[in-house]
Amino acid sequence: MTKGLISEWFWYAALLVLGALIWWLCRFYPADLPFLLPWEFSWPIYLATGLTLGWFARGLCVLPKDQHPPLWRSLCFVLGIVSFWVVLQTRIDYYAQHMFFVHRAAHFVLHHFGAFFIALGMSGRVLLAGMPDFLKPLLKARPVQVALSFLQNPVMAPFLFVALLYFWLIPQIHTRVMLDANIYEFMNWTMAINGVMFWALILDSRAKPPARLSHLMRALLILMIELPQMVLGAILSLTERDIYPVYTICGRVMDMTALNDQHYGGLIIWLPGTLTSFAAMIVVLVTMRLNEEKAEREAA
Repeated sequence: MTKGLISEWFWYAALLVLGALIWWLCRFYPADLPFLLPWEFSWPIYLATGLTLGWFARGLCVLPKDQHPPLWRSLCFVLGIVSFWVVLQTRIDYYAQHMFFVHRAAHFVLHHFGAFFIALGMSGRVLLAGMPDFLKPLLKARPVQVALSFLQNPVMAPFLFVALLYFWLIPQIHTRVMLDANIYEFMNWTMAINGVMFWALILDSRAKPPARLSHLMRALLILMIELPQMVLGAILSLTERDIYPVYTICGRVMDMTALNDQHYGGLIIWLPGTLTSFAAMIVVLVTMRLNEEKAEREAA
């Protein structure tokens, strides 16, 4: 066994040992842990975060310098991954289970902010280079490619982006989700994966082809998702009826009325969501101009 392979397996073993230690602390000493450690430890989230950052670091070591993404893209990618960990595996997750506006802030990170920066990082090549060799063929398997094509289809991508936002906020469904830990975690996974898939489609820096969409189509998709978000945010922030009594049942951990909690949550959907769409539109316009200049230079 080569020295490199030994060190690689040692890194995986260290990741598992660290995960086991965090699990043990969360299991037996949850009240004594600092704010940044998990409230409820999740092995899938821990492994997804740890392996992604580990493969990213290894990919940077493996790839030659001229194939590295710009530093700002690498920082965007790491920021996005870390933001997912913060909202899913720190004490923020506890507040998200007891305050509607914190829950909406967490989902804004999963569906917009964090996913946006992960997509902006464009680090797929680095991750692929850092993965173990036996996993790489799985990414090219037909089921995986079919799933990616479905999630990034020009029709399905904006539909799923808006539909998931609305679906998980249907009052009856939301009540069930907040009372079932397994469905709650599944909801978070769907929002994060859908967010990354959608913004990766929109923020691709390449022209079509090889990018899936033209810049005009990307701008159209941004407009398609913006209005439904504004409508939903306006409804929740202006209504005078408590739509989500589950937070009263579970007990709010902040001194805030149900309506104020709901109104702040609606504003988070309304305003930051709109600003994210605005930022995406700027990125699309800048990308379009850069690709046009590149085409002009190549033609000259």
